[in-house]
Amino acid sequence: MVQNSADSLLAEIESFCRRTGIAESTFGRQAVNDGKLCVRLRNGKDVTLETAAKILGYIEVQARPSPPTLNGTEHHGQSNKKGTTTMSGDTKRKVAKKNSQPADGSADRPFRFYDNRQKYLAFVNTTNEKWKVAQRATRELALLKPNPPALRVFDAGMGDATVLSHIMRAMHKSHPTMPFLIVGKEISLEDVRLSLEKLPDRLVEHPASVIVITNLYYAEAPWLRPRDVQMAAALNWREVALEGGSAYEYGEQLRSLDEFLVDGWQVKSSEKTGNPMYVRPSVLVIYRKDHSFLLDSVIPKPGQFSGNYDLVLASQPWRARMSAEFKAKKVLGPLVRSLGASGRLLAVQSCGNDPALEMVNEIWPDEEPFKVNRHELIKTLRAELGRDARNFNFVSGSDAKSIFRYEMHTLPSEVSQSIGTSTLFAAWNAASYVAQIEDERIENAMRAGDQYLQGTAKVLKKHKGLWFNDESFVVSRKS
Repeated sequence: MVQNSADSLLAEIESFCRRTGIAESTFGRQAVNDGKLCVRLRNGKDVTLETAAKILGYIEVQARPSPPTLNGTEHHGQSNKKGTTTMSGDTKRKVAKKNSQPADGSADRPFRFYDNRQKYLAFVNTTNEKWKVAQRATRELALLKPNPPALRVFDAGMGDATVLSHIMRAMHKSHPTMPFLIVGKEISLEDVRLSLEKLPDRLVEHPASVIVITNLYYAEAPWLRPRDVQMAAALNWREVALEGGSAYEYGEQLRSLDEFLVDGWQVKSSEKTGNPMYVRPSVLVIYRKDHSFLLDSVIPKPGQFSGNYDLVLASQPWRARMSAEFKAKKVLGPLVRSLGASGRLLAVQSCGNDPALEMVNEIWPDEEPFKVNRHELIKTLRAELGRDARNFNFVSGSDAKSIFRYEMHTLPSEVSQSIGTSTLFAAWNAASYVAQIEDERIENAMRAGDQYLQGTAKVLKKHKGLWFNDESFVVSRKS
């Protein structure tokens, strides 16, 4: 088996599909007669060495130039000996042009910067952004006015629950006996697995907790029900009452849910935007069985949940280059409408004007990834809400209060006269990840020589390290 290389194999397939404009399901059928190949790889399934060799061989064959015919012209969509179809030179140029378009929804398979899990993990583990976001979010707790039966929190992009676990600790400190209802939206199977690893300790410290994880869209997740009638009928709802009294026992029971997660968190790519979409809408409800009587009015029931959150956290829930209209309509609008009386939404996004963007501009001088600031977002959100906007307060705040800084972890000795290669690569990865530069552009820059490393070293020395700027704003419902 080739478990360790599954991620790299998936990355090869995704890169090939972006270059050629082919759908991942079509690739799977043509390469190994398996239309769900990519879905299985994302869900942690392995392939044999023989299957991996077939996949790589298929990619290699398709990447070769089309052979000329006897009269010196190229084949135009004719089949080769293996039954696959080769593209003409004109067709390849059209496909290349199509895939060089920006990822704004116009391309069939646009780039999504957070699809590359290796870059994501490297960024998360080399910077303190999650801790800084959690620190900013906990300041909102003192301003909440929760109503019975519970303090309700919605995390619009739970990730690996690092931020959420920080917030839950702070919630317990402020409200040690109040029941909690925590709802986290996350479509990544791997992140859900990592999140479950953090929950046992939280349930031991604060037993009166109900934790819900769902893969629904932003317009659905706050209410835990799909908008489509057929999808609502197929809702995969699982309630887990944990038995025992130790973190070890809870951890073992949560780990046994893996088969349910693999089935419930399958994804497919949108043909229009490339965004991951759930195959089956799923909701996982977790609580302690010995507190089920106390939490009876807190535990959500299918089709009977009203949202009404006291706090909604929307940290980096969109691609920076998306329009303000898209962000307001698809993300912020539904989240704001899910707030209860006096409820507060905290939004966080990258804003640039930092050494990280300076590092990116060393290679791409005209790069401006952060074009929609908080002021424009709020203005557009007001328009999206229409007459309902009068029910909310919008606080953009001054730069001094709204902008906060997070850093890449480095020692002073690592950014002095001689900077290690690992530090340079970590800084380059973090800067290009936050700026959401497409993989192909990064690969081209790296093939062109060591200019990207020289630029990285230059900025690190100039600022004696690397930091990034995030900005935040708050929308609250009037009481």
